[in-house]
Amino acid sequence: MKLSDEQRALQETAADFLAAHTNARKETDADAELWSRIVELGWAAVQVPEDLDGLGLGPVELVLLMEEMGRRLARTPFLANVVLAQTALLQAASAEAQQRALAALAYGERTATLILGRGLDAEPASLTVKARRDGEGWVLAGEAAQVLDDGLLTHAYVAARIEEAPGVGLFELAVDAAGLSRTPLEVWDLTRPQARWCFDEVRLTADARVDDPARVLAGLARTRVLATLQLAAEQVGGAAQCLQLAVDYTKERVQFGKPVASFQAVKHRVAEMMVRMETARSTVLGVAARVAQGAQGNGLDDAALAAEIAAARVQASEAYRYCAQEAIQLHGGVGFTWEYDPQMHFKRAQWASQWFGPTRDWREALAAHLLDAA
Repeated sequence: MKLSDEQRALQETAADFLAAHTNARKETDADAELWSRIVELGWAAVQVPEDLDGLGLGPVELVLLMEEMGRRLARTPFLANVVLAQTALLQAASAEAQQRALAALAYGERTATLILGRGLDAEPASLTVKARRDGEGWVLAGEAAQVLDDGLLTHAYVAARIEEAPGVGLFELAVDAAGLSRTPLEVWDLTRPQARWCFDEVRLTADARVDDPARVLAGLARTRVLATLQLAAEQVGGAAQCLQLAVDYTKERVQFGKPVASFQAVKHRVAEMMVRMETARSTVLGVAARVAQGAQGNGLDDAALAAEIAAARVQASEAYRYCAQEAIQLHGGVGFTWEYDPQMHFKRAQWASQWFGPTRDWREALAAHLLDAA
């Protein structure tokens, strides 16, 4: 697809800003300042509708931002706050809850994450937090083993199974709620902090339940699918950076009096990286354009949308893992050392390939959809 002048300007601005302010190798003390600058640039308001004080843009613009963040391994709450929490509110929350929370999430008054099942699975059976009535209010109990939590959060939106009757509710709570404990996890990918959240009889008021009961199940499922598309965009950005790192290094490394990049075997490997990355990029942008059409009433049904995003997910995951491992190999013995970036992308590629479900599950879902349609 062809980007508009405005979209290209957004992409270039994001690329320049993140290149100058990347924090992947900095101490976490710098994270709050970077997030504040991102909010000031308006990126956290991109998908919030104009009638809710947002910019009213769409999935294509969000894809462009996520690609650049993946390129620089930006350690920010953008995935948690924008891609997950905001999307869940847009897809599953009541109009009153959207009015109350979306502008606050867009302009830094609050920063939130979304808690689903393990690996951000939206299936009701996977939810590990339960909710029960307590007079007019609610009580949450359970544990979320892996929550995207970089220490900057003020709120969370928790999908919980309701005990009294089969069903799921979406609940809003502050991170300092009584009975809630957060334990940082030791993670392989240091650019994506996570924590274990324990809910020990966390009491909430009646208005803490923010979902629209008529659409909460479908809305959370759609949230997972749409967030998967954005994670795929992030993976494309990471793959593109791995390609650039490999090209730059092989141009500088000299063997037998010549740059390594001049050897035919190296050229073949770099060319394969580019083919895989560009194929994934085209797929992700194409699907994002289809989602944008859907927002205008010309889109796909949920099953077809999930199938299209499954294709983007598979291609982006495989491209990122391939490019990360090839970047390490083309760097030779230093490729996995801390001083060089390919090892960071390899860790991110491994992490990203498992969240929202492994590539195997998405491939099977895509195959099932195609067979059903045959």
